[in-house]
Parts: sequence; C-alpha cells; structure tokens
Amino acid sequence: MVAVRFIRPWFLRTAAISLAEFEQAESVFKVFMNAKQTILITGGGGYVGSALVPHLLEQGNAVRVFDLFWYGERVFADDNDHPALLRIKADIRDQQAVQKALLGVGAVIHLACISNDPSFELNPKLGKSINHDAFPGLVQAAREAGVRRFIYASSSSVYGIKAEPDVREDAEKTPLTDYSLFKLQCEQMLMDGADDGAMTKIIIRPATVCGYAPRMRLDLTVNILTIHALVNHRIRIFGGAQLRPNLNIQDMVRAYELFLDAPHAKVHGIPYNVGFHNYSVEAIARMVKQTLGDETIQMEYVPTSDNRSYHINSDRIRERLGFEPCHSVEDAIRSIAEAYHQGLLKDPMTNPLYYNIKRMQQLTLG
Repeated sequence: MVAVRFIRPWFLRTAAISLAEFEQAESVFKVFMNAKQTILITGGGGYVGSALVPHLLEQGNAVRVFDLFWYGERVFADDNDHPALLRIKADIRDQQAVQKALLGVGAVIHLACISNDPSFELNPKLGKSINHDAFPGLVQAAREAGVRRFIYASSSSVYGIKAEPDVREDAEKTPLTDYSLFKLQCEQMLMDGADDGAMTKIIIRPATVCGYAPRMRLDLTVNILTIHALVNHRIRIFGGAQLRPNLNIQDMVRAYELFLDAPHAKVHGIPYNVGFHNYSVEAIARMVKQTLGDETIQMEYVPTSDNRSYHINSDRIRERLGFEPCHSVEDAIRSIAEAYHQGLLKDPMTNPLYYNIKRMQQLTLG
C-alpha cells in the first residue's frame, strides 16, 4: 500500500511530470507496472505518436513519451491517464534529461524532429539542432543505458526525385533539402557508431502518413485535400502529376509494433521502406471526392513550381518480414470525415494545433 500511496499523486496527473518527479518515481514505477517492456518514444506527442502510444499500451507495454508537447499534453485519446504511461516534458537536446529518461528502457522509437521540409525551412537552425545535432548523443546514451533496440524514423525523401517507377532501399540517395539530408546523415551516424551487437539498430523510411489521429495533422497531402473537401467543398490541386507515397497511420502503427519484435538478424542495419500506394496528387484529390460521395466538391487546378515527386517500393518489408498494409488511403479519408462529423476537429481550417508551421510560428522557439 505504501507504493500505491506514493504513486498516486504523480501517477494520475493530467500534466507531464518533471524530471525531478521522474527521478523519484521511476524505480517505483518499474516495480509497480510489471510491463511487457518499457519503451521510450521521443517526439511521442506528435501525429504518429498519438496513435502509436495507445496501441503499445494496449499491448501491455510501459511507455515513456519524451516530448516538449508543443501540440498539447493530452493527445492520447482515452489513454491520457493510463497507469503505464509516463509523459516526460523535456528537450531532446538536453543530454542529461535524455540520459535520465533512458534508465530501465528496453527499446527506443525515435520520432522527435522538426517534421517535413516546410517546417524545417521555417527555422533551419532549430531544425538542425533537433534533427541532426542531438542525434549522436541520444544514440550514445541509449547504448550506455543498455537499450536493446533503437528504431529510427527516417524518411522516404532521402531518395530525392527518381525517374524509375519503383524506388528500393538500395537506390542512390540524392536528398534535395537539408531536412532530407540530415535524415540520411542520422542513418549513417546510427550505423557508423560503435556496434557490439548488443543494440539492434533499425532504420525505417516511411511514406507520407495519412488518416485521423488524436494529435491530428492537416498539413499532409491526403489530410489536406480531405479537410478542404469537407469544409470548403473545393479541392485545390497544386500541379497534380507529382507522385506521393502513402501509408495509413494505422499501418504505420502496425509497422512499429512489428519492428519492436522482429528478429535481430532480419532488421539490424537493414533499412526498410514502409509504404502502400504511390498516387499522384490529382489521383488522391479524385479519390477524396469519390470516397466522400459528394458531387458538389469542385476541383481547382493551380500551377506550382514545386515538382517534388516521390515514389517508393516496399517489397522488402513484405518479403522479409511478412508485413502487408491492410488500411487504404480511402480508409484514411473516411476516418478524417468521421472525426470531422463527430466534432473531433475543432476549427480545422484555422487551428494552429493541426498545422506544424502555424504552431511553430505561434510559439517562441530556439
């Protein structure tokens, strides 16, 4: 009973705990929970994390979310007060905080970054410090803490623009932006570091994720087109011929679960594309209109100088690990429409919490 009385004051809080509180409670937490394993997710308060964390909790894991929570602390739907969830409000650039948070952790899923090209370009210095400079310290701290598995969320944009129809993992890497370049360099840092085989190192290059999640993003291709169709009954198509690799967020969650348990020999140091369909922007727009079943939705074509076109092949994850996506882009569109009609998206066209750039502009960041 002593342990329960000690835990309750911080355990049932609605806010993220401080590092001092974490130091006091961490040992008690491990004994109390009897979890499958303890997983640290950096940047777990973001779009993917808000769907991934509840799933990992449901599977019997203890989860620590290490995040600055720019988009809110209560982003885990019904699991905000889950007894196996610790929210640690801290900066990935704070090496001491990182070292403390890693104590007793079995696996790390590294999601923390200034996400995508436009957000990165808004503040390149901030982006480099988080996406690149903080990375080697995190990997080293994980090794020293005895972490057994480190999963790095890279990006399919590391390939740049390719003419071939199927871009596989061994294709030449020609990143077009600093965001993509730093993703590639972090892959190289992860694999170039000391390797005694004790820590399984995994690189994932996801497609563009789509679909509803509790910490929603409405600045990604499928999600943008869907919300505009729902609210304005008009879809603006910039260009249209550019290809985008797509992955339903539910399949992204399934992929992370797979990589947490996959055999070391099949995943260590082997990059994996994770995607489903490669569609043109115009095809996605037409899919949105058809899926919503609203003939009043108008299509407006707008010229653009942004001709970035990405398309990836994900045969490797299917052939080596047996992973088959089972949630379509149409499913993602329907999930956003359902959330919109249920009132889960508050002021979707103007709320900065749904748009990375708007939120970054709203905050004082450095």
